[in-house]
This record gives sequence, C-alpha cells and structure tokens, in this order.
Amino acid sequence: MPADLIHLVRHGEVHNPDGVLYGRMEGFRLSDLGRRMADLAAGSLEGHPITGLWASPLQRTQESAAPWQKRFGLEMIIDARLIEPTNTFQGVNIRRELRRRPLLARYLINPLRPSWGEPFISIQGRMMAAIADIHSVTESGEAVIVSHQLPIWMVARTVQRKPLATDPRRRRCSLSSITTIAKQGDRFVEVDYQEPARELLAESLDLGAV
Repeated sequence: MPADLIHLVRHGEVHNPDGVLYGRMEGFRLSDLGRRMADLAAGSLEGHPITGLWASPLQRTQESAAPWQKRFGLEMIIDARLIEPTNTFQGVNIRRELRRRPLLARYLINPLRPSWGEPFISIQGRMMAAIADIHSVTESGEAVIVSHQLPIWMVARTVQRKPLATDPRRRRCSLSSITTIAKQGDRFVEVDYQEPARELLAESLDLGAV
C-alpha cells in the first residue's frame, strides 16, 4: 500500500543577520532557534509510523530534516523538485533596497504570476509530481517532506482547490509547521495543519519568500 499520510514540514528559522531574502543561496544554515524548532517538529509526531524522509537540496531543509532522520532512523532522500522557487530579489533586503532602488518595484507589477520569480503554476506542477511519486514509493506508513514556505503553500492551495495567487503576508505556513495531506480517491486532500514550534515564533525572524 502507498503512504497513509504525507507531512509537509517547513524548515526552521535561518541564521540571516543581514535580513536578505536568501532564496536558493548557499551557506544559509539554521539558527540555534531554528534547530530547536526542527526538533520540536520531529518530536511532535513521535509514535507515528514515519517510514520515509525527503528534503529539498538546500542546507536549511537538510538541517531541519536531520532530527527526523535521527528520531525515526531514516535515510534522507534529496529531491530537487522540493526546492525554493527562483526569485529576482534573492540576496536583497527588500524593505531597505526598495527605498534605495525604487526601480526594483517593477518586478512587483504582477503578483498573480508572480512577476518576480518562478510562476505559481510551475511550483505547483513540480511539487505535486514529487508528492505523487513519494506517495507511490512509500510502501506503508507516513512520509515526511521537508521543504519551503511557498512550495508547501502551493500544495495546500492545490488540495484545497483554491487559487494559487495569494498575499505573501497571509500564507498559513509558519516556521517548522506541518501540513498533512492524504490521498482520497483520485486526489489529495488536507487532513491537518499544526505549528509545533508556535511558542518560539514570537522570537523568530521569518523572511520567507516574496
């Protein structure tokens, strides 16, 4: 039988003293707080039959997957389809630079596409393809996928049958949150959402994607 549940886990807080949008940049690791968040996420499903673990290729997701690997004795499988989207503002402190370089605002002209990075439909396509594959190769139990805010949010919007384009400030996908989906009939549906690191969110810096 394929996976009973698939848990989409967002990474923990990232060490980012310059406040940039780090995107796919190398060298962005979890902060100490982020490691605590990742531990809380893994601990929240203690006792569940977690039988598979996948992560995006970026350092922050692999570090967030490490507590799952240790706790459940799993191999971490890297899947490039789970990666953060491309973004024109990568490496930029957006709030500061928009004031200094107002021409950057031209990239914000079409939030429905979006005009600043990988199209929502592209993110949706690669994430849903990855989920379908992971669901089918997980012979039983539950699978964990450690990814990023926008890719997880695209999955959530898809299974909720809602429009992909939303205000970035209104995404329900906090640091180390867990969005759980299951296959019902011929489609995936959301069955749970939790924030195991909720008590730490007030201390955190979450720059997410635009």
